[in-house]
Amino acid sequence: MRTLPTQMATRLSVSRTNDNESPLRLIPHHDDDNDDDTTNNHSQQKNKKKRNKSPTITDICPQTGVTLSRYMMELERWNPELSEVESIFTSIQVAAKAISNLVRKSTLQANTGYYKGSMNIQGEEQSKMDVIANDVLKNALNWAGHFKTIASEEEDEPISSSDPQGIFPEAIIDSGKSYIAVFDPLDGSANLDSGIPVGTIFGIFRHGTECQLDRQLCLEDVLQPGRNLVAAGYCLYSSATTLVMTLGDGTHGFTLDETIGEFVLTHPSIQIPQQGSIYSFNEGNRWEWDQPIQDYIMDIQTGMGKQQNKYKARYVGSMVADVHRTLMYGGIFGYPADRTSLNGKLRLLYEAAPMAFLLEQAGGRASTGTRPIMDVLPTDVHARVPVILGSPDDVKELESYYEAVIEKNNKELLNAGQLNTTDAKDMHYA
Repeated sequence: MRTLPTQMATRLSVSRTNDNESPLRLIPHHDDDNDDDTTNNHSQQKNKKKRNKSPTITDICPQTGVTLSRYMMELERWNPELSEVESIFTSIQVAAKAISNLVRKSTLQANTGYYKGSMNIQGEEQSKMDVIANDVLKNALNWAGHFKTIASEEEDEPISSSDPQGIFPEAIIDSGKSYIAVFDPLDGSANLDSGIPVGTIFGIFRHGTECQLDRQLCLEDVLQPGRNLVAAGYCLYSSATTLVMTLGDGTHGFTLDETIGEFVLTHPSIQIPQQGSIYSFNEGNRWEWDQPIQDYIMDIQTGMGKQQNKYKARYVGSMVADVHRTLMYGGIFGYPADRTSLNGKLRLLYEAAPMAFLLEQAGGRASTGTRPIMDVLPTDVHARVPVILGSPDDVKELESYYEAVIEKNNKELLNAGQLNTTDAKDMHYA
């Protein structure tokens, strides 16, 4: 029986069934009994999905640890309905290993920089590695055999898994398959030339059954809120390759052991600190932000916030890297709306929603500033949304700055007779 590292042992619940066996069970540490009503409502409302059972894992090999492949097999034994998801994660981890290798060799293989004149539908230049990573993920997910539709940052519209190259756009319908995959194949690719960490973000939804004979309904079926996610995760390509994932049973981290070619469980049942001391925002946009954001950042910089601590600034510019640090150390990450990007910059479907799912499953909080990201319904595959996520106390404090402005504006409108009390309850910051 393997002796677990201290970090892992503190995050796994161990129950002894007899003198010769010590099963390990991964328990998501949800402190629901200790949370206040606001936190519970924010994290749990509208999420009526059945919680998956966490697996009991015994006989851990001292050489391999608990691999992602084994974790998924154990999870499927406890949750037979997840049998298809197990094979999906086999494809995801193969793609992640391939992209990790390509990222490391990108300079040697002249795969940095941009394709001249190549733009995605959002008007952003496509780097060579954007296109390569997109193809790797499309092919891997197609081979999984469980996806009707795939939506990517690098694709103009969702494509059929039976036609991953988009040769026949009308082939959006692929009957007999149950899932939708959404992903950003290489977040932060603009930083690749300088050796800064980059990553892949993905989410898995169930496909509806009503779109079998209607291409437009199939397209619309992709536009689901984060509450409907079956699974989500990201892979960080940095000093190590780390895959962090959730299936609604907590958030777990796996690190690629290149000596055996497997992702190994190193961060089971991740719990973000209740409050942090780091903020991660692109301050180049500071004077374009909403006033509540400007006021909040000024207060935590000067020690005038609720915690009366001066926060430290850390900003990489790759969402995966910044969110991973926030998840590990606590604090707050944000890419809010501003005067030039009224809906924010990050995409809801394949960036914000998967990250929000991961953060909530780790005990964190994810918000637009005025409402939970997980409740926002996308209006388009590439729709954008303001993103604020991190430690629950920090995100709640920022939200309180918006609430104060909304309350003040509502009072002024009520006093002027321009708003009734029913409307006031539904008002959002604008």
